[in-house]
Amino acid sequence: MARAKLTLAALAVASLACSFFPSAKVAAPTAQPAPLPTAAAVVEAPPELLLAPEGLVELYERVNPGVVTIYVFGPPHPANIPLGQGSGFVIDEQGHIVTNQHVVEGADEIEVDFASGFKAWATLLGTDPDSDLAVLRVDVPAAELVPIPLGDSDSVRVGQQVVAIGNPFGLSGTMTVGVVSAIGRVLQSEHQAPGGGAFSAGDLIQTDAAINPGNSGGPLLNLSGQVIGINRAITTESFSSSGSAVNSGVGFAVPVNILRRVAPAIIQTGSYDYPYLGITSLGDSNLNLRQLELLQLPPDTVGVYVTCVVRDGPAEKAGLIGAGDCGAAEQRPGGDVITAIDGQPVFSFSDLISYLVTEVGVGDQIVLTVLRDGVPLDLALILEARP
Repeated sequence: MARAKLTLAALAVASLACSFFPSAKVAAPTAQPAPLPTAAAVVEAPPELLLAPEGLVELYERVNPGVVTIYVFGPPHPANIPLGQGSGFVIDEQGHIVTNQHVVEGADEIEVDFASGFKAWATLLGTDPDSDLAVLRVDVPAAELVPIPLGDSDSVRVGQQVVAIGNPFGLSGTMTVGVVSAIGRVLQSEHQAPGGGAFSAGDLIQTDAAINPGNSGGPLLNLSGQVIGINRAITTESFSSSGSAVNSGVGFAVPVNILRRVAPAIIQTGSYDYPYLGITSLGDSNLNLRQLELLQLPPDTVGVYVTCVVRDGPAEKAGLIGAGDCGAAEQRPGGDVITAIDGQPVFSFSDLISYLVTEVGVGDQIVLTVLRDGVPLDLALILEARP
């Protein structure tokens, strides 16, 4: 398994990256998604009660029946030996199960094991490589389906305590506890962009709850037992003897509000479309003081520096200006700096991506505020689907 890396992608669009397993290749249509059917919402209990050991015990006993272990079968392994394993969870009483798309990539057959010991073959309804999500469906007795209620990832705050339940290293039903370390993170996706590189996924939740190979696709929960994220990747420099990445306290989860958009579309059509700007830009870590000097920008500049505008893309049609050729390795001065989107301040590439993946959709009109030669300018733009 490849080492998971935190990479700030160079494309102002939206997608995901680094994982415990190989990745897939899908993404497609939907407009404004319908609400995702779930079990009744859990009433928030006072945090001080849930922090007690007995609170965590109660949470586990209530939620774990809805967490599943996933095994995938396919070449080059023999028919009875899994190609890989991961985690997932039940989202409704119709048998829909969510996991990561990289967990099920390359599978000829997918086995779902419930906490009760019941096992069933699953049908893959579709995958989304931009968010690294997949939706399965199983035909099982109703008693096996214990949907886990979905929370609201917009309400997640740094320092909030969280719980992960999954199948690390094949150890089903493992619970770990940690905190939200950061929000709004960006990772690279498996959705390749035209001309090279990859799209980016934003608004990810960073956590120090122990996440390891096999946790992929399992739920990240708040202390009321609601799903706030889907565990998908780690950044690490440590590896097991078999070459698997090992937890280092830096894990990432897809926010549940992205699942709310993607899952209904996958269930209905098998795919989901993400909005597309058609620019490349410098990542957050690249806009340091030395870079600002080279780009002839003031030291207090914040925002997204546009290095390239893709031909015939939404940004070009709206009149955005990039710094140079899309294939140029050298960064040049002269590009627009995006400072706001629909009036919302943009301090970094992460802010731009988070807004695109959570607030708007294909076909929507947005207004980008840019700095051009030090002068603010508003540009209207119609979002298209990622090619």
